[in-house]
Amino acid sequence: MAEHDLCITIIPYLDRHLAFPLLARLVETGLFPIEEVSAAQYELAKGTNMVDYAVSLFQQIHPDEEVPAEYDDKRQSAVSRHEKLQQEAQAVLDVIENPDVAQALRQDKLQNLAYLKDNYNLTLEQITALYNFGQFQYSYGNYSGAADYLYHFRVLSTDNDLNISAHWGKLACDILTGKWEIALEELNSLREAIDSRPHSALLSAAAASANAPIPVPEPALAQLHSRTWLVHWSLFIYFNHPQGRTLLLETFLTPSYLNTIQTSCPWALRYLAAAAILSRKASSATSNPQAPISSRVRNAIREVVKVIQMEEYQYSDPMTSFLKELYIEFDFEGAQRELKRAEKVVSDDFFLGEYHDEFLDNARYLISEAYCRIHQTIDIGDLSERLNLSKDEGEKWIVNLIRETRMGADAKIDLEKNVIHINRPPQPIYQTVIEKTRGLALRSQALGAAVPRTGGNAPNAPGAGASSQQNAPPAVAVN
Repeated sequence: MAEHDLCITIIPYLDRHLAFPLLARLVETGLFPIEEVSAAQYELAKGTNMVDYAVSLFQQIHPDEEVPAEYDDKRQSAVSRHEKLQQEAQAVLDVIENPDVAQALRQDKLQNLAYLKDNYNLTLEQITALYNFGQFQYSYGNYSGAADYLYHFRVLSTDNDLNISAHWGKLACDILTGKWEIALEELNSLREAIDSRPHSALLSAAAASANAPIPVPEPALAQLHSRTWLVHWSLFIYFNHPQGRTLLLETFLTPSYLNTIQTSCPWALRYLAAAAILSRKASSATSNPQAPISSRVRNAIREVVKVIQMEEYQYSDPMTSFLKELYIEFDFEGAQRELKRAEKVVSDDFFLGEYHDEFLDNARYLISEAYCRIHQTIDIGDLSERLNLSKDEGEKWIVNLIRETRMGADAKIDLEKNVIHINRPPQPIYQTVIEKTRGLALRSQALGAAVPRTGGNAPNAPGAGASSQQNAPPAVAVN
């Protein structure tokens, strides 16, 4: 299943430190030769100040060769630079950690800078020492220390570009230390900054240290790049935070981020589909009324399937194919086949691996839901086979499903005949008409706005020809 692994695709959108966990996962899965993965780890480590780690990787790859002397020089240079930056940063920390200074600081950063300059001769350039030292600590793997220095820098700094860069650095530190609640707050704050400030500075300093340099683009393109990076970085949080899958749907299905995925990273559809599948059973259950489910999450499967169908020409894998076979082709045998392949993809995926059992449970629920929707009498053995379960396992699973979800109101099990009877009251004809005509008024209004109006002429009259129609909004947008 190596052809479906996304690590190589995702790593170019990560800081090199965030890429190390993905490569470590590849070592465990064995999808690629260990020599190639170790070589990739070494190439990333060479660009950091983690000299000892780089040396250990070099010895692992080249056991019969001596360690290059350049690493001794690099180690000495790193030590001396660390001491210098620490002295500069500590001079600033000694001031701002003074209880009297802490009480005097206010929300206004300009006022704080004026106060620090007048009373302690601290300038913005000296405060930047906190950023430099935090960045250096991050480069040699002290993520907790880097997070503290970057936080203090952002409290005082008025440099918008460096503040955004510190945002990215602090987010990476929180991810690498596993502080998911704090990381989620940092992610939301950074997302607000990106959405409100379309400027090239939104690209992080981490981007400059990635595998390939990124040219300075136009503001709108820079905003697209920043959102693309944020989509990839957010996967660490959304698949580790307790409410992460729901939050992923809330974020990725917004127009701006869905457009980003379709434009820049269609492979993120795997994680959008996975989140929709993992959230489906919870959104259908009624056992926990204290946790309200938004309409976007309840309708996530429907929205995701539409996007999958639209973007199939760009990206497809067993995860997206499973939803396609089930909801577009209505091919239960095809869905059963793709579910077997998707199970392996989930097991090997860095972000989805720990959700293997939950994914299978929810995917089987989707098959059961779709199957029961078009049948009134269902043979339990046949349904169990479509769920890739034995007859006994399938019977237990189906009984638990009916008990735990709202399907229990419509389904009754006949254990003697080993069948399920689905009893759905017919929908009133008035309700059917209402559902069919619900969007007609809005569609008519949109179509009316799309029709070119020139004086009193009809659309096909002179003055409303091809030239004017080309400037009208496409009618397909309201279909």
